[in-house]
Amino acid sequence: MYDLVVVGAGPYGLSIASHATAAGLRTRVFGRPMASWRDHMPSGMFLKSEPWASNLSDPQGRYGLDAYCALRGGEARHGEPIPVDTFASYGLWFARQAVPTVDERTVTLVVPRPGGFGVVTEDGETFTARTVALAVGVMPFVEIPPALHPLTPDVASHSSHHSDLSRFKGQDVTVIGGGQAALETAALLAEQGTRARVLARSPALSWNTTPLPWERGLIERLRAPHSGLGAGWRNWFYSEMPGAFRQFPAPTRARIAATALGPAGAWWVRDRVESAVEITLGHEVTHAARERGRVRLDLVGRATGTRTVLHTDHVIAATGFAPAAGRLTLLDDETREGLVTSADDGSPEVGAAFESSYPGLFMAGLVTASSFGPSMRFVHGARYTAGRLVRGVRRRLRATPLGENVPRPATAPRYESTGPVAAAGHAEG
Repeated sequence: MYDLVVVGAGPYGLSIASHATAAGLRTRVFGRPMASWRDHMPSGMFLKSEPWASNLSDPQGRYGLDAYCALRGGEARHGEPIPVDTFASYGLWFARQAVPTVDERTVTLVVPRPGGFGVVTEDGETFTARTVALAVGVMPFVEIPPALHPLTPDVASHSSHHSDLSRFKGQDVTVIGGGQAALETAALLAEQGTRARVLARSPALSWNTTPLPWERGLIERLRAPHSGLGAGWRNWFYSEMPGAFRQFPAPTRARIAATALGPAGAWWVRDRVESAVEITLGHEVTHAARERGRVRLDLVGRATGTRTVLHTDHVIAATGFAPAAGRLTLLDDETREGLVTSADDGSPEVGAAFESSYPGLFMAGLVTASSFGPSMRFVHGARYTAGRLVRGVRRRLRATPLGENVPRPATAPRYESTGPVAAAGHAEG
């Protein structure tokens, strides 16, 4: 029996496994390493976060992104975006250095059993563990607007469904959304010869400014300190004080997690979008249907109520993720439905050590943003999560002797998600 099984091998899962292994816990990790970055982002994309805020976490801090870049003869510099391909390669290198082994099979079921949990893989093999950490990333929580649901996958998709956009060369593609995923996807489409269009509900696009210089005077640093989520005291608090954030009332936490650091494009993609992408703002889709081999989108102007029709070849929804507990379908029904969830967004409530209401079941990544704040939407949150979560696992192991009966979860009403959360930087498990 393992002390800890980690489900997910992204930045959070690998960081947790590194800390758990260093703590002497018998640990097993399941999942394709860096899957979201390798399989769900097109080549040519860049990280939005700064290189120094994009480290996976090992207890000694030996295996940061800067160390990986130095080994390759490069440098991770402030203000210079890192290609997604480079970051994915860094994650694989981190896994080889800091995590003993990663089992690339997919976990299909986690179910309580005496003394812990049974963990079932895609080929039917079952493993036992005293505790489980779900670091499943963003893919279980893909959110597509209801108006697009009548469309089939060949003409409508989510931005995270694509690692290669070349199939859209020569086509007309409408990207729905106003955040980084929408804008960068549209730029890549336009640059390969696609007629790309951004369609957003907001009346104007928001753009991040060029990052402040790393070397600044004391007064400038006091006015707007650097943080893993950007400059400024508010961002510093979200970045560096997740534990304090958790003390806010639940409705406040959920509101901030859903709205802070909202949809905006990176400074380095602005010219690429404005020079080559058609932009339609202040409109939303009310209905979508196939019509004469294309897609018909019925639009309404949010300010005027004016109705128009748009025809396109394919729709890509870059509309974020909704981390509701009900979407954790790898949990057995009784466990999933018994989790205490947020009344505001349906995400699982977790304690100070990232333990859910079910004893021994821990959570990490985007699904904990309404408990610990916006940093859990980014790679930067992995360090805080890994340290606290592994300490919580050790406490749980001391409190739960082997052979104890199956624990009973705390119970609360199950809530549905009230809306998507942008997951900038893909805070993958």
